[in-house]
Amino acid sequence: MKTAVKALLLALPLALLAPLAQANTSAEGRWRQIDPDTNRAKSIVEIRRTSAGALNGRIVELINPSTANPVCDKCSDDRKGQPITGMEIIRGMRADGAGKWKGGKILKPDEGKVYNSKMALIEGGRKLE
Repeated sequence: MKTAVKALLLALPLALLAPLAQANTSAEGRWRQIDPDTNRAKSIVEIRRTSAGALNGRIVELINPSTANPVCDKCSDDRKGQPITGMEIIRGMRADGAGKWKGGKILKPDEGKVYNSKMALIEGGRKLE
């Protein structure tokens, strides 16, 4: 229970993604990551389907980063020391019904931590939670 609550709370920075396009039936595409504290866009995340059918997502643009060309110095996996722009932060999301995905992992680069995650389209596909 504690792990599930912790994962949910720490995934919140990626919880409210606003799409760059109109209503979707798929999470594929480019999404603005909204900071829940400031309600401002932090980055653009592009989600694509892999050849195995899973969804992965990478940061394609940082909006107003605190430093130029930041790297993930807190990461402990293959992303350690890698530039955050271009970094894959969502891995292995599998379909779990219409407009829902689960079983994936999400990286929070500012913490360097990886969490179990799930995603769902809301508001007619205009937002990804």
